[in-house]
Amino acid sequence: MFRTLIIGAALALASTTAAHAQEWYVGGSVGILTQDDSDNAGSTGAFNAGNGAPAIPNGTPVAAGTPYGWMTEFDSGMAASAEVGMRYGGGLRSGLELAFTQSDVDRHSGVTLGGTNIDGVDAAVLTGSATQLGATVGQIVDDGQGEITNTAVFANLYYDFNLGGAFEPYIGAGIGFAQVDVDYSPSGVGIINGDDTAFAWQLKGGVTWKIDPNWEAYGEYAYRQTDDITLDNQLFPGTLDIENTQSVFSVGVRFKFK
Repeated sequence: MFRTLIIGAALALASTTAAHAQEWYVGGSVGILTQDDSDNAGSTGAFNAGNGAPAIPNGTPVAAGTPYGWMTEFDSGMAASAEVGMRYGGGLRSGLELAFTQSDVDRHSGVTLGGTNIDGVDAAVLTGSATQLGATVGQIVDDGQGEITNTAVFANLYYDFNLGGAFEPYIGAGIGFAQVDVDYSPSGVGIINGDDTAFAWQLKGGVTWKIDPNWEAYGEYAYRQTDDITLDNQLFPGTLDIENTQSVFSVGVRFKFK
């Protein structure tokens, strides 16, 4: 429903303002990324006979479709974007934005298999090996190596307040698509490494400072989210759904073509 409302509002505003274009602008920004924790969840595939299928700690072999998952925390990351846009009368403007973000994995925790927490179990449980590895699942995944990278294109609509003032607050919203690359390699063990393309949306708020007739600076906050990313597990058969939500605090400049 929320996605439908955003798309409907974007189309309505675009249709009512397209005939009143006044000026083009280009802009760019850099910022700090806060990548929200991901509550990863998936299910196992079918294990080949004799392939060392893992077992739930109670000894029950893991069957195809067994749920599993864990929590992933991320470090603060970086963000950058470029936008070309058009300003309309009455405070409305639109823009086409290319946005890039990257954040390293901090740690994984809370690994569950078949509804059972296995952080304290020897990591051999993940492969079904009869040889104990001497390290628990929790110890292995706590070393969070890897990263998540987003490359997105958004069609944005904005409304500027206090037109003509030295400072113009604004709000905005955008829809688009993002290619999301995910690498989960705790302790150097490759579990997830791939990419997926998903629907993306964002909400924005900021303030523009008029420097001169052509140049302006701005500070902005953006909340972004994509549909869950679904990738294959490389450690054992199965897929994993990864949440992808982030906050971006950025500063930038725009140049207006008169």
